[in-house]
Amino acid sequence: MAENLSDETKQKLMHVSVATLATALYKRGLRNQVIQDVHPVARKGRNMVGPAFTLRYMPAREDRNTLAEFRNPMHMQRQAVEQCPPDSVLVMDCRKDARAASSGDILIKRLMVRGAAGVVTDGGFRDSMVVGELDIPAYHSRPSSPTNLTLHEAIEINGPIGCGDVAVFPGDTLVGDDDSIIVIPAHIVDEVADEAVEMTVYEDFVSEMVLEGATIIGLYPATQEKNLKLFAEWRAAKGR
Repeated sequence: MAENLSDETKQKLMHVSVATLATALYKRGLRNQVIQDVHPVARKGRNMVGPAFTLRYMPAREDRNTLAEFRNPMHMQRQAVEQCPPDSVLVMDCRKDARAASSGDILIKRLMVRGAAGVVTDGGFRDSMVVGELDIPAYHSRPSSPTNLTLHEAIEINGPIGCGDVAVFPGDTLVGDDDSIIVIPAHIVDEVADEAVEMTVYEDFVSEMVLEGATIIGLYPATQEKNLKLFAEWRAAKGR
């Protein structure tokens, strides 16, 4: 696991939503951290958390991207799968182009067996029905059957990329839930995780209050002292 993502911080991020993290980052002036138009291949009911290990694709040129390229043991797509560290998330920049696949089920199975935390592309996956059944969290734009060589050339491993209009630097933390994925800059991941945990506790309190009939005015956000007192009592009773 990357040094910037401690086990303690990872566990905190496993239990907060992307929506809550987006608000925590917005408070810090970061408004464009949610990867756009990328969704879970299948919902897992748990978060994906891990540092980014990146692969960048560029437009394919026909004389460079024949099927013979897959015989090359140093092919960048294959090397990315073999080099992605355990507990990391392989993030692929496909220029938001899902007309050809970023990967298929066999390579994603290899990532899973090697212990990757997940796989993300702003393009599409082949064999997505199989990918969705795997234990590894996987996110893409839509299914895509043509091989990546049709339109994409894997050109660089572990450099800065754009994925779904978001800048991703190697080592940034990715958090995905059953809605979407967010990118947390590495240097603020601990403080963002701490704040998101606190936000989640208050949001759970608010949810209970609202379901019991409380108005959101003065409660969400907490602008009335009586609600802060009720929250303190609720928190003590819940042990949170």
